Amino acid sequence: MTGGTDWPALTEAAEMLRQGSTVAFPTETVYGLGADARNTAAVEAVFAAKGRPSDNPLIVHIADPAALTGLVTEVHPAAAALMNAYWPGPLTLVLPVRPGVLSPRVTAGLDTVGVRMPDHPVALALLSAAGCPVAAPSANRSGRPSPTLAAHVLDDLAGYIGGVLDGGPAGVGLESTVVQVQPDGTALVLRPGGITAEQLAAVVGPAAVAAVPEPAAGSATAAANPAPRAPGMKYTHYAPRGWLGVVRGASPQRVAEAAAEQLAAAKLGGEVTGLLLFEEHQALYPAAAADCVVSLGSLASPEEGARSLYAALRRFDEAGATYILAEACPEAGLGAAIMNRLMKAAGGSIIDAG
Repeated sequence: MTGGTDWPALTEAAEMLRQGSTVAFPTETVYGLGADARNTAAVEAVFAAKGRPSDNPLIVHIADPAALTGLVTEVHPAAAALMNAYWPGPLTLVLPVRPGVLSPRVTAGLDTVGVRMPDHPVALALLSAAGCPVAAPSANRSGRPSPTLAAHVLDDLAGYIGGVLDGGPAGVGLESTVVQVQPDGTALVLRPGGITAEQLAAVVGPAAVAAVPEPAAGSATAAANPAPRAPGMKYTHYAPRGWLGVVRGASPQRVAEAAAEQLAAAKLGGEVTGLLLFEEHQALYPAAAADCVVSLGSLASPEEGARSLYAALRRFDEAGATYILAEACPEAGLGAAIMNRLMKAAGGSIIDAG
């Protein structure tokens, strides 16, 4: 289904959600695959369509903060302050769930639930029309790059879901920041995203923001964790079909030299090569450094890199790339979220250029 804010399409999509079907819809971050969060059969259809591990909790989307009253038992004052500052927007807050209200598949057996209010007119209109809390992970096969266009959803999920509400390109391009406020008011960042640590600190104070270190995807520590507290904490995500490594080093020149050497060797070995770089560094590479070269834009505009990251990873798939290298970027502001997604997509594979 198409039409953005076209009301017939929205009405149809809302009715599908109420009837227990699945609908992909746009948000300001990425496209989500929605189902009535109270309906276990509908939520199970989301897991089945995505091939998503059952211990990976889902984020619940609401159209109005007033809906929290029926979903959670309490909201810490610091969490309320963050909501006031950044809702609607790309911020998910992990809160104590009200027993028996949501399908247990949504929370993966935890006593908490992640909730957010998206900042997208189509999403808000759909949620309002559906009249139910909507559990919605990204609308892609589990482990694949998240979709920022309706076409990406169809590439992965055509035939597996009820429908797609096409609202054009997503804006932020990276998923929401997931935060859990502790009893002492500390905001633990479980997943970096569209709201930066600096933005969180502007509300709760710099000393009250802490990032939770993640075990490497596939590590023994990750495997031993029975249920991640937020989506994206345990498994390899966002990955292209080819092998991906992240190159980091003391200078852009050293990174470019190491990447060019690795790509040349891979090409001689019969690989179809890909290179993900930043605009400022293109001149550091030899001509035709890789079979497919994609720019994330300027380092000075991380918003551009965030918007284009997942589409860039999908371009490597379209090119048939089997060996891909990506430049690391500074982990300040949105750079922290970009690097989080790159490292997840690479399964932690790092090439250190020295």
